[in-house]
Amino acid sequence: MRWPGHHSFSRDGSKAAVRGGSIPAAGRPPNVCGAAALLLLVGAALAGAAPKVTAGRLKGRIRLDGVLDEPAWREAGVIEDLTQQEPHPGEPTPFHTKVMILVDDANLYIGFLCHDPDPRRIAVHTLQRDARLWGDDTVGLVLDTFGEQRRGYFFRINAAGAREDGLISSHGRPSTDWDGVWNAKTRRNQDGWTAEIRIPAQTLHFTPGRDTWGFNVERRVAREHLTLRWSGISLDATSWDLRRAGLLEGVGRLHQGLGLSVSPYALSRTGTDFSPGARSWGGDFGGDITYNLSPDLTGVLTVNTDFAETEVDSRQINLTRFPLFFPEKRAFFLEGSELFSFGSGLYREFIPFFSRRIGLYEGRQVPLNAGVKVLGQSGRWGVAVLDTSLRQTALTRATNLFAGRATYDVDRHLTVGMIATNGDPDGVHQNTLLGMDALWRTSTFRGDKNLILGTWVAGTGGDVPAGRRTGWGVDIDYPNDLWDTHVTYMEFGNGLHPALGFLPRPGTRWLRLGNAYQPRPEGGPFGWVRQFYFETFFTYVGELNGPTQSWRFFTAPLNIETQSGEHIESNIVPQFEHLDEPFEIAEGVIIPPGDYHFLRFRSEAQTSDHRPWRVGSTVWYGGFYDGSLVQWFNYCYWTGPGGHLQLQAELEYDTASLPAGDFIQRLWQARVVYAFTPDLVLSSYTQYDSVSRNLGMNNRLRWTIKPGNDFYIVWNHGWVNPLGDPDGLHLRPVDDRLVVKLRWTFRR
Repeated sequence: MRWPGHHSFSRDGSKAAVRGGSIPAAGRPPNVCGAAALLLLVGAALAGAAPKVTAGRLKGRIRLDGVLDEPAWREAGVIEDLTQQEPHPGEPTPFHTKVMILVDDANLYIGFLCHDPDPRRIAVHTLQRDARLWGDDTVGLVLDTFGEQRRGYFFRINAAGAREDGLISSHGRPSTDWDGVWNAKTRRNQDGWTAEIRIPAQTLHFTPGRDTWGFNVERRVAREHLTLRWSGISLDATSWDLRRAGLLEGVGRLHQGLGLSVSPYALSRTGTDFSPGARSWGGDFGGDITYNLSPDLTGVLTVNTDFAETEVDSRQINLTRFPLFFPEKRAFFLEGSELFSFGSGLYREFIPFFSRRIGLYEGRQVPLNAGVKVLGQSGRWGVAVLDTSLRQTALTRATNLFAGRATYDVDRHLTVGMIATNGDPDGVHQNTLLGMDALWRTSTFRGDKNLILGTWVAGTGGDVPAGRRTGWGVDIDYPNDLWDTHVTYMEFGNGLHPALGFLPRPGTRWLRLGNAYQPRPEGGPFGWVRQFYFETFFTYVGELNGPTQSWRFFTAPLNIETQSGEHIESNIVPQFEHLDEPFEIAEGVIIPPGDYHFLRFRSEAQTSDHRPWRVGSTVWYGGFYDGSLVQWFNYCYWTGPGGHLQLQAELEYDTASLPAGDFIQRLWQARVVYAFTPDLVLSSYTQYDSVSRNLGMNNRLRWTIKPGNDFYIVWNHGWVNPLGDPDGLHLRPVDDRLVVKLRWTFRR
């Protein structure tokens, strides 16, 4: 089950395979360039030898415009072509890609020459920073600046210059939460497109004088669902797997400078609450100071932290008896968040440290006086420390909240770590958490397969509920292209209460079993299919030493991705739920205690991400507790030429018929984005749900004057549709907020 831009886990929580793509098997054109060079690259990859390239020394200047016409590029280190990684590793393609690398004392430069036999079909859907680029033609690179094959950086741009970046950790998929200061420009031409990327040394952590980094580059051709790569061309390899990366030499003269960055902000705000008729206005200032305590560790001090530019949460309809998960979106907490990752196989069942507990309490903001972070890697040690001071509010007392995480690399496969938190967001109660975990990863199991083994244990103290205060778990994961299998067992004590974490179901034991058989047919009657996904996932949840609470058996007898990127899926999902007490699923609709067995079905169809029009529809139907429930999820996205204009509409429509009563719930979401350039973007996000009957609009203009210097205008407006109003279309204004904010960065 795959939704737009989500390629690791499906909306229903089952594990889904990473989507790839490439040219169909039939009719592939022959390569018209260096077959001998290609054979050497493929031979080296199969032999396990890491390819090498030496960065050229920059003489003169580079004007970042995407043209690659400066004489300095003639001295660059060159990767002559990339090799097809998916769907047919090592086979030739007409999409030739030349990569050039230059370095001076302060910057790393990477140039791409991307030949395309039909440049009119180059796909671009967005110009936004950190947007999902899966449906776009892109180039990207990863850097392992310490050469430890565990942690690093990734950078990606599309053919219009939209930038995406993030941090790679030992826990798997990279996090896009980190926003580095770097720049890139692209240019379309009659042969395809070109790109220039400049990454300042001050943006990276590395060992001074180290002349060799781990390095890999990748290109994606969206319309063919084709992936080209320099190193790691197995179908089981991912671009962020640093163990399969090549080597970049000649970077030993890069200097970070003083490692000091000062980012002050100033803002002006005005607001209106229409119910009491109160208006307010004023201004504020604060900022962040970042300093490299060592080449490996960064310290960050934030004062009077403000999150006015943060986009609002996407609303969700909750038809369960457990709290919903809303991801962190605030920049200060996002940067370095991957270093707090704990425990293999946990996902959202248990997050020991969940930063949304800081600065938010019962849906209201709690102002931060100041915060301190220390992040980074020193030798085999990884460190993440966060300490914040919060002000007193009508709901909370002034308090201090702490979270710390340390990891140690025992060898190239095994990492052990611990985590600790202290404090309660209400400022009244005491709460501590301690945990330990271990993670063993390899990409050479049975030759070239991925295997992950993990275990963890955690406990809480202070003002926590009575009962067992500990939890533990083990995880075995075999994530590969043909077979993707995992087994997870977890227990959460009924007294395990992480005040700074997320644990929706304490007092339970879990068993998760999953297997996906994912063949790729070659020609014949199924030549139109890129990959089948025959999936079975079983989840069991029971009380500790007690009865079963729920179980769910998710099957996918039909799950297909076509050669053109369309997706078709059908599922059969028997479920069981045990209720100890009544459950109000909707206003006035109460499901009584008891045991409930029901059978649900799902049908889904989605068009390919590379098309200008992208539409999809999913319907869940069948039994639900002692009645029935139909859930429709529909989306329609359109992108104008060049990716400047984006229109998105999503609708969820749920209708239930239960003995306790019937109900209908709706959620409408619409987004309009116009990007003048990748550095000047205007967006509007509107949401309405029938539960709160609230219509909210979030409008934001972001102008990146230059990387690190941003100007924002944010306007939020809310309306409510009064209950029982005879005119169903009547809307009454509730609140109005306008913020103008400028953030500037000074680096030395």
